Amino acid sequence: MISPQDFNELKNKTLKHFWGYDHFRDSQEQIINSVINRKDTLVLLPTGAGKSLCYQLPSLLQEGTCLVISPLLALMKDQVNQLKFRGIEAEYLSSELDEFDAEVIYNRCKDGLTKLLYVSPERLTNKLFIQQMEEIQLSFIAVDEAHCISEWGQDFRPSYQNIKDFRKNNPEIPCLALTATATPKVLDEIKNKLELKNPQIFQKSFRRDNIKIFSEEVSDKYQKVFNILKYAKESGIIYVRTRKEAELLTEFLHRNKIQNVDYFHAGLSTKEKNERQNFWNNSDQNVLISTNAFGMGIDKDNVRFVIHFSPSQSIENYYQEIGRAGRDGKKSYAFMLWNQQEISNIDQILKNQIPNKAEFLKIITYLYSKFQIAEFELPEKVFQLNTSGIQSFTKLSTAKIKNVLNFLHTQEIIFYNSNKSLSSLELLIKPDEIDQLPAKDAYFVELLLRSVSGITTHKVMFSEQKVSDKIGVSIHLIKERLKELQQKNYLEYIDGALASVKFLKPRDERSNGGIYWKLFEHIQKNKIQKWEEMKFYIEDHQYCKMKLILSYFGEKNSKNCGQCAVCEKNKQSIFGKNVSDEIVKVLGKKPATIEEISVQLQFQTKENILENLIFLLDSGKVKMLNFRTYALT
Repeated sequence: MISPQDFNELKNKTLKHFWGYDHFRDSQEQIINSVINRKDTLVLLPTGAGKSLCYQLPSLLQEGTCLVISPLLALMKDQVNQLKFRGIEAEYLSSELDEFDAEVIYNRCKDGLTKLLYVSPERLTNKLFIQQMEEIQLSFIAVDEAHCISEWGQDFRPSYQNIKDFRKNNPEIPCLALTATATPKVLDEIKNKLELKNPQIFQKSFRRDNIKIFSEEVSDKYQKVFNILKYAKESGIIYVRTRKEAELLTEFLHRNKIQNVDYFHAGLSTKEKNERQNFWNNSDQNVLISTNAFGMGIDKDNVRFVIHFSPSQSIENYYQEIGRAGRDGKKSYAFMLWNQQEISNIDQILKNQIPNKAEFLKIITYLYSKFQIAEFELPEKVFQLNTSGIQSFTKLSTAKIKNVLNFLHTQEIIFYNSNKSLSSLELLIKPDEIDQLPAKDAYFVELLLRSVSGITTHKVMFSEQKVSDKIGVSIHLIKERLKELQQKNYLEYIDGALASVKFLKPRDERSNGGIYWKLFEHIQKNKIQKWEEMKFYIEDHQYCKMKLILSYFGEKNSKNCGQCAVCEKNKQSIFGKNVSDEIVKVLGKKPATIEEISVQLQFQTKENILENLIFLLDSGKVKMLNFRTYALT
């Protein structure tokens, strides 16, 4: 048996070899010891505290496969890609994989090669999955984003209830539950609903003393971002609400000679996304302007600032997003830019995207009718989906339709793919039947066989562009021919440039109008409640910003941070000589506007600067060059 000393050495060597770190952070090592000692463990660590390492590292030190339960496919893919990059054997199962690929993954787990297997909670009730698990040695179960089990959490997923039943069939396997954002009420619910046995609980304060928080009402956000980036020559993230905003803000900054920025959103190809993320990851001063899809699972410690061009939807989201700054413990900044008009707009957007029960059912009914799916039927194939078709039939807004489609997707009733991806192709006829086809069709199928390997045995992901380059035929013509052959049932083709839908559960009208409608309604109410809490946080000028966050997460008796915009304003000494002296130093270099002075003085509020400028103007030390610019006399 390995001695405790040798085991500690092995842990540290594993940490250094795969992650490049010399030391564990915070309570990581104690959590890992708890897992290895086969104890149920509950972990509440804020964003950036290194939760994923707490299950990834012990999975390497034990025999068998760690089963990781995760709610989001994008998060699974991201984690698996990162692990493979580090040289760690990891895989994920999802509804978009065909049986052939899934079988390969199961076999690698049975052979003990795959150390981490990521699955969605819905898969725990899949009969084939349960059968396969009987032949796979599991080291332990890791429940990521465990707050999803709570009806009071922001991302309630009823399928997380499946974990308890799955554990009953595997009572000897320990469970590690992890979350970054949970109120005390949610934490209790995680413990009870997962039936954790005398769990070891690790909880770290949400306080981040190295992040200075600003919430500022701004009419011209473009100018504000420009002023910040003019002086902040370091790595950062700017969160925007839409893809279009990301592109327009990038364009504006490039026009104004701020070149170290780029945009990042789901509309980019996988290659573009990887290139931009890798460049940003390895840079000390690149800034990414992104929708909130960016950031999950990123491990970059030198992000110096996060700017919210628009408010987050909830305090949980906001805290996770600002938590991507200053992971190295050094001074960092979080800016929230807002105005009353935008808050009213978000109120309206939320209201407009929530359908009533009749509208909810109308959207679902259209889906089943469009693809001719009868009650209790479950088709095997993937269908191309045109959302404008749903719109013209239901006469409902795109926002309502997308809200319902995303709900059906997160509940794994359908697999809804709205992103551009590779197309898929599978030959439905046997190779020896090709000669019997019309000559024109046989010739095209032969071209496909030479261009895309594997299509005779299973579904293959492919690029029409690559086929076009190989055979010298336009992409448009290739797509037309593929659709023709599909109509003749020679092959199965899904165009990756269009949205698609695969039904994962049989049509069930009673459930749609009953449990699914009630669940949808509950989630929408939760969403509005979270936004109301966020609104209070944004608009409040009395309470310390960090203290409001801590109070929200149950840390009631916390002290003021002493450095956020509210604390700075409330300091009695702030209007004294120290700030005036700093303004004089700034103006000694060259004339500047209030915004420019604010940025150079560690983002002091404009009110503070204006108070001090009035004092300096009165004393004759400073003069106004024009209505915006100040200089020394």
